Order: sequence, then C-alpha cells, then structure tokens
Amino acid sequence: MDSAKNLPVAVIGAGPVGLAAAAHLLERGLEPLILEAGTTAGAAIDQWRHIRLFSPWRFNLDAAAVRLLESAGWEAPRPTALPYGGELVDNYLAPLAGLPEIASRLQTGARVVAVTRAGMDKTHTRNRDTTPFTVRVEHADGETRDHTVAAVIDASGTWSRRNPLGTSGLPAIGEDTAADRISAPLPDVTGRDRAAFAGRRVLVVGAGHSAANTLTSLADLAREEPETRILWAVRGASAAKVYGGGDADGLPARGQLGGRVRRLVEAGKIELHTGFGISSLKSLDSHVTVEAADGRTLDADIVVPCTGFRPDLDILREIRLELDPAVEAPRELGPLIDPEFHSCGTVPPHGARLLAHPDKDFYIVGMKSYGRAPTFLLATGYEQVRSVVAALAGDREAADTVQLELPETGVCSTDAGTSCDVPAAATAAGPDSGCCAAPEPVLVGFPTGFPRPLRRQLDP
Repeated sequence: MDSAKNLPVAVIGAGPVGLAAAAHLLERGLEPLILEAGTTAGAAIDQWRHIRLFSPWRFNLDAAAVRLLESAGWEAPRPTALPYGGELVDNYLAPLAGLPEIASRLQTGARVVAVTRAGMDKTHTRNRDTTPFTVRVEHADGETRDHTVAAVIDASGTWSRRNPLGTSGLPAIGEDTAADRISAPLPDVTGRDRAAFAGRRVLVVGAGHSAANTLTSLADLAREEPETRILWAVRGASAAKVYGGGDADGLPARGQLGGRVRRLVEAGKIELHTGFGISSLKSLDSHVTVEAADGRTLDADIVVPCTGFRPDLDILREIRLELDPAVEAPRELGPLIDPEFHSCGTVPPHGARLLAHPDKDFYIVGMKSYGRAPTFLLATGYEQVRSVVAALAGDREAADTVQLELPETGVCSTDAGTSCDVPAAATAAGPDSGCCAAPEPVLVGFPTGFPRPLRRQLDP
C-alpha cells in the first residue's frame, strides 16, 4: 500500500467479518470504505434472524470490534448465552455499525459489481502492484460510481449465491422457470413467511442442519395447520448424518435437533425420500413437479433449497486470482479446508500469506474465502482479517503470527454446504471417515442453530 497511503481500503460487506475488518483498519490508522449491498449492516443475517446459533456469544465477537464498542459504553451480552441471528444483528452488528467511527465510513445500498486495477484490465502487468484499485458500485440513488482505493478486502460472503437444486453442480432443468415456487434457503415458516407455507405441500431439499431447522419448524406449523404436508428429499441413501447420535451425541444441541427430525420421520410427520437426485422441475399453474434422475416424481407447492452456497466470483473477473480448482478458495488454503478431508477443528490457523492472490493487496476473507467448503468458523474469519490488516499496515510479523485454537467439531461433508456452526451428525465411523466426536458445543459461524420455537429447551 506504499503508493496509495492516502487512499481508503475497500471492505466489501458489512457482516460480522467485514465490520471486524473495519475495526482492525481503524486501530491500525487505516481508512476503511465499507460497502454493503443491503439496506443495513448484517442484512444477510437479518434474513435468518429467527435461527439460533449453536455457539455462545463469546465465540461470535471480534476483539477489535469489542474494543471499539466498549469505548462507547457498550455492554457485552452474557458470554455463555446462545444468540439468535436477530440478536447478533440487534445487539452487536447494529450498535457497531452505528458508532460514528463506522457509520461515517459505511455506505449501505452499495452493491459492488466489479473490482479491477485503475486503468488496466487483468492482462496488464507493468506497474500493476503499485496501481490503486477501482471498485465499481451501484448505489441506492441509482447511480453507478467508481471508487479508487488502495486495497480491497472482500468479505461479501456467499448468502446471495445458493447452490442449485440439480445434481452435478448444475441447476436442474426447469429450475430457473420454477423460481416463483422456490423459497429462500432458511425461511421463517412459523413467522414472517408463514402464509407461504401454511396448508401447503412443502418439499425441503438437502441433508444438512439448515434442512433440519426448516423441517422442525414446518412440523410446528403443521400442528396448527394440519393440511400442511412436509416432504424431504436427500441425495444420499439415508438421512443418518442429520439424525446424529441422539441423546448420546457429544453435542447435546446437535443431538436434540437430529433426534427430533428422526422422530418426526418415524411418526410419519415428514415424508422422507432418499437417493433423490433432482434432474428437472416442471412448473405448472397449481404446483411444481420435481423429478429425480431415476424417474421418481414429487409434487409440491413450494420447494425449500437447503443445498448450500458458493462464492460470487463474477465481480472479480478483472482481478488476478489463484483459486483451488475444487473448492474455489485461495489456492494455498483450498487443500487445508477441503471438506472431504478436514473438519473445522483440523483446519490450521491461517492469515494473509495463505489468503494472498497474485494481485497484491487484494484479499477474500470470511465465508467467501472458503469457497464451496462448508467448514468455515466465524472465529477463523476474525483471525483472517486481523492478519490481513496487519499485512496491509506493513506489520509482517503480526500478520504472520497467526494464532487460533479451533474446536474439534467433528464436521463431516454434507450436501447442504452449511458452515461449522451446523455440525454434521456424529456417527460410529472410524478415524479415517473424516468425522469425529466433539466434547462441547464451541461452534461458531454462519446461519445455523435452532429455530425460535425451541428457545425454552435451550436457554441456559
């Protein structure tokens, strides 16, 4: 950043990791320009505010952000309490974004559509490292403006880009035309979105804990609206990963959720269809017909996609990236987080060096840095931005001194693509299976936990 010391650092996204990056930049005397596509900070989390995290507050707060908040008289929530997504926004992200130091540098309704080097596309090399970046932004006032910045920290997450319903990584045939029959990934079926689900045939697709949350919420809705019919389709031969170890599970919250789903299936409240790889959707006037590769069909009024997420790389077409060919994470990070071989607890601490790309002073952090891997931890994101900001400030020693103790979460790869805040089911698999038991619920990260109806059972 030597050639652009008077320019700001663009932070794309005002979620937990983006705002943490801004707090670290301020501590280092660097100027953040925070660009958030939503209308408020934490806009993506606000869409799943009805979901309770498995992780307590103490694992969901960034140290620099807390220091900034406490200097303004903020009182931290009880560290052992489990927050809902809405509480994470209302009690942490909103107060943080409202501080004068952050608010004066935060632009909401600012959607980044491209990042490049000023005056040169990705084919130009001469003086590239010393040339500032241009960030093109569509603003809420309808204008598109270019911002010149010294560096870019992309913390935009993956919430806006869900994985398709079809197999082989492609949308099912007819998926696009059936868009009006497909809901958001974590709908509030007993609250905000109730009218869209009550008394209807609902097909939940996916074998992760996002699916489990939706299924249990639908069961609660069906008790009040008996005409509601719940269908569940998974690609695998069974739903064992979701069920977990029940009462014997090393994570009580995980066992409770999985055990409840199992009981609902066994009682006939949920109609489970295994080995159901979706090949096509046919949208009709009254419903959508979903067809599996083996020819089986299911009729539904609405489909809930719990198939995970992938990074939006379109805005980075003019940036020189080095991405792992499998998981679309930074090349050196990819093999360390591949969910076929690693759980959250086996991912080594990493910072600016592993996150670097050929374009100097450009970094992808947070959930987006993990590409398609579902093993992201929020604590990992906080350590990422601490290291990245140290590197941008020229403090290489601090940037390279990466320290992070990760829990042995026992997360397995699932087709849900969820984060480590949604641990995979405990199994009796051996040590080579990629799964392991966890002694206590110290998981942190992206949307997941329990829907609001289970609050009484989970309150500490």
